[in-house]
Amino acid sequence: MAWDSVPWFTEGGAEHSSEIARVLAYAAFGGAEGIIGAGDLQVRALAAPAAAVNVLPGACAILNRAAGGAYQAYAARLPSADQVPVAATGVSSRSDLVIARIENPNSAGETWPLPSDPKIGPYIHTRIVSNVPPTTTSIRQVRPGDSAITLARIDIPANTSTITQGMVKDLREMGNPRSRRRLYTASPAGDQNWAGNSVGQWVAWPPAAHWSVEVPLWATKARIVLTLAGVQALRSGVWGASAWKLGTRQGQSVQFDTGTTDGSERLHLISADTVTLPAEFRGTVQHLNGMISLDDNNPGTLQADVVTTCIADIEWVEDPYEDET
Repeated sequence: MAWDSVPWFTEGGAEHSSEIARVLAYAAFGGAEGIIGAGDLQVRALAAPAAAVNVLPGACAILNRAAGGAYQAYAARLPSADQVPVAATGVSSRSDLVIARIENPNSAGETWPLPSDPKIGPYIHTRIVSNVPPTTTSIRQVRPGDSAITLARIDIPANTSTITQGMVKDLREMGNPRSRRRLYTASPAGDQNWAGNSVGQWVAWPPAAHWSVEVPLWATKARIVLTLAGVQALRSGVWGASAWKLGTRQGQSVQFDTGTTDGSERLHLISADTVTLPAEFRGTVQHLNGMISLDDNNPGTLQADVVTTCIADIEWVEDPYEDET
């Protein structure tokens, strides 16, 4: 089979095919499809819930699944919210998918009707694919040949004509989500002791486990592992919990309990969690602290010293997020 004879880009008045333009889009998206920005194309119930939903503005990449469409993608944009009707249910509940679909009758093998105006289309639509299995998470499961991406599933109870946000399950995926991993380490220059605090109270400890970290503007979540390696329990047993705190968000705590001892021992305290970042964190510098809750009934004392190492492993990630409204 011969080449597509005009590669991108050729001078001299050469005519470039739509297929080659879509190859360029495919390469630009890295062969991926999905939403472009983490907040794009959210499916939201109407402010006054009714038999419809809104798809909020955004942009996306959609792979061409028409015959001969390998290595091709469409780039699409929704500049303003798109309201789409949702049919009421009868005596049975129903699940519907909300999708963005390319309907290009000019692509080989496609049977979509011609748009009202071939110059301006439309060639892309928000569509409701009705009555899918309630476990469906992708249009690929029910219509694998569609050039489309999945935005949400609406699980509608029986005898219902009003769509509320609680019925909408977000199923968006990002085409090329970003991530960035950073490792921070510190060791105390001398002894840093903590003998206990009121039950249930958290304190920032040890002082060495404190970093100012820059949150990427695009990050929507943080996965953080904090390790306090070689912390010493002095004189007798200690019990309590360790965690980390990023700005105002504290991660999951981990309990420790040495039991009663007559001497000292070294502990490795590890806490890990994933937190969703509020919008006001993005693009700012936040403080990350090690946190300790050490019951003041402890007979012993915790000590971080020159052989203690504090390690913070942070992965900033970009996942689709929904507006907190």
